[in-house]
Amino acid sequence: MCGIAGFVSSSLDAGAAPEVITSMLSLIRHRGPDEAGYYLGDGMAMGTVRLAIIDISHGAQPMADPEERHWICFNGELYNYVELREELRGLGHRFRTRSDTEVFLRAWMQWGPGCLPRCNGAFAVAIRDAESGDLFLARDRYGKRPLYYADRTHEGGGDGAFLFASEMKAFQAFPGFRFALDPAELASAFATWTPLPDRSPFQGVRQLPMGSWLAVRGGRTTLHGYEELDLEAPPFTGTAREAEEYVRETLRQSVAMRLRSDVEVGVYLSGGLDSSIVTKLTTDLSSHEVRTFSVEFEESAFDESGSQQVVASHLRTLHSSISVSGADIARAFPDAVYHAEVPAFRSAFVPMYLLARHVRDAGIRVVLTGEGADEAFLGYSLFRETMVRAEWNGLTDAERMTRIGNLHPELSHFGPANRARLAGLFEQFSAERLPGLFSHELRYQNGRFAARLLKRREDPFADLLALTAKAPGYDRLSAVQKAQWLEYKTLLPGYLLSTQGERMSLAHGVENRCPFLDPAVVRAAASVNLRFDDGFEEKAILKRAFRGQLPESSLKRRKQPYRAPGAAVFKERRPDYLDLILSDAELARIDCVDPVFARKLVTKVMSSPDHLISTKEDQAFLFLLSTAVLDHRFVRGRETGRGAPGRDAMEIRTVHDHRKGRGPVSSRQVLPRAEGVR
Repeated sequence: MCGIAGFVSSSLDAGAAPEVITSMLSLIRHRGPDEAGYYLGDGMAMGTVRLAIIDISHGAQPMADPEERHWICFNGELYNYVELREELRGLGHRFRTRSDTEVFLRAWMQWGPGCLPRCNGAFAVAIRDAESGDLFLARDRYGKRPLYYADRTHEGGGDGAFLFASEMKAFQAFPGFRFALDPAELASAFATWTPLPDRSPFQGVRQLPMGSWLAVRGGRTTLHGYEELDLEAPPFTGTAREAEEYVRETLRQSVAMRLRSDVEVGVYLSGGLDSSIVTKLTTDLSSHEVRTFSVEFEESAFDESGSQQVVASHLRTLHSSISVSGADIARAFPDAVYHAEVPAFRSAFVPMYLLARHVRDAGIRVVLTGEGADEAFLGYSLFRETMVRAEWNGLTDAERMTRIGNLHPELSHFGPANRARLAGLFEQFSAERLPGLFSHELRYQNGRFAARLLKRREDPFADLLALTAKAPGYDRLSAVQKAQWLEYKTLLPGYLLSTQGERMSLAHGVENRCPFLDPAVVRAAASVNLRFDDGFEEKAILKRAFRGQLPESSLKRRKQPYRAPGAAVFKERRPDYLDLILSDAELARIDCVDPVFARKLVTKVMSSPDHLISTKEDQAFLFLLSTAVLDHRFVRGRETGRGAPGRDAMEIRTVHDHRKGRGPVSSRQVLPRAEGVR
């Protein structure tokens, strides 16, 4: 795991390039605290901060082929690098290291962009062709690793620069770059809970979509997709027992591939089915005692420590947990937002930030997690809710009440007292209103409320509707498959894998790996879903596949979504940075926010009993507060709270200066402490 950054610029003074790329890397060095390096070419630079996982001694970056034509900065892991290396050896390639980075470089040299569908991994990569001067960027098929870019080559009065980085904060180091919040993108993010696959909350900054690559040639950029999400695998034709074995073996192979590492691998154990399966398979495949980690909450409504302990004891793991209070969440919130770089509708990402710090302090730098299971195996109640609404007009009143009661047993407002009201809501949303978004229309009602925080009241769903309209094969998907597609394209990469996942773990130099997000596992799930059950028992085939291998209580337990205390923690503790939204003067400084609506929302949340604050109000409050933190830290460039955590200055191990007239030069430097980073 690493962080990468770079630029192509026709106007930046050549003498400034080393300082600029060094400063960009310093702002993301939490992602790769082990070593750093950069490459300088004519009118461009790119570099890496490295978290050493595979071939620790010889995997330094940037890396080149022996002729030094192709240079690579690689962030992530190529899980099938062993198999690809053997295939490439058969084609005549010779390797100087054991690193997956060299395998990826050789694969690109052999097949060009055609190598990308062959790559099973979590990656964001930059490759420079020194002969042609071209730059290529690519990202994995599920968006597990981030890659942002700012194309200023065609801006009126712009500096002609193209910037890229694993995290947007690196752009702050480029001369003349300024962040500004984008009202239209904020409206979309508030409404759908996350930025769309190619967007960011800032003007002029884009994210390379998952499953895509981008070429920068002669001042022009072209974007290409290399793989579409396929949810229409041929139905599994065997028996139910054979399907269970197929799923179990596919997951076992996925976990085995993700245990390839030269450092110890731990597991995040939430106590739920998905992380328990990952833990079980990890213990089966490991020759040593597996270390597991989890979050406990002081508030019992959110705490799952009992289930965590049952699984850890059953599987005999060396278990460690941290207890998180409301005060802890309030204290760490601005730091976590700084690393997330996007507005957040929940506070649940903050405990994951704290957990990653604990894991790193325990000496672990790689963890396996259960993300992706609910999307693949229809685990969310959203999928069952979609089925109920789709068949609503054909159900009797009694059937309707029963179905509603089974949707969210963990939520009190889905209890018997509210079922008549909910039936009326389902009746209202039994027909599609937003073309192609039927499954998510109820969820998006809360988002519409949050979008009212903004002065500009544009249609927050216009870009999402455009995205689904041009998606190949989207129209022929079933209602449930469309729900899956939306989850894979929005909430999974935009929040679960990033804000709550990768961005929190890499804030402390910890890499996360997701066995359920292996293409073979996704295909297996698509082939068995709704073939052996009606979909109303949560992840039935996974439970049957691992019956007898996990505690029975874990298999019978209904899904408890991972949640954390929300707006109430800020009301109780009132940290100093809360003035960003409590002060009328501070609110007015956020250009895109409607101060009147924001003031009404803040007043209600801060003065009302918790039970009178609705879910949509709680979410809108967190969106507002996180947006204010982003404005303060990125747009105005000021510290909030305790500042971004950092590490001591570190060595730049490799510098490759290949600019004309300078000759290949290698040297060592020290990466300075970034401004505002402790």
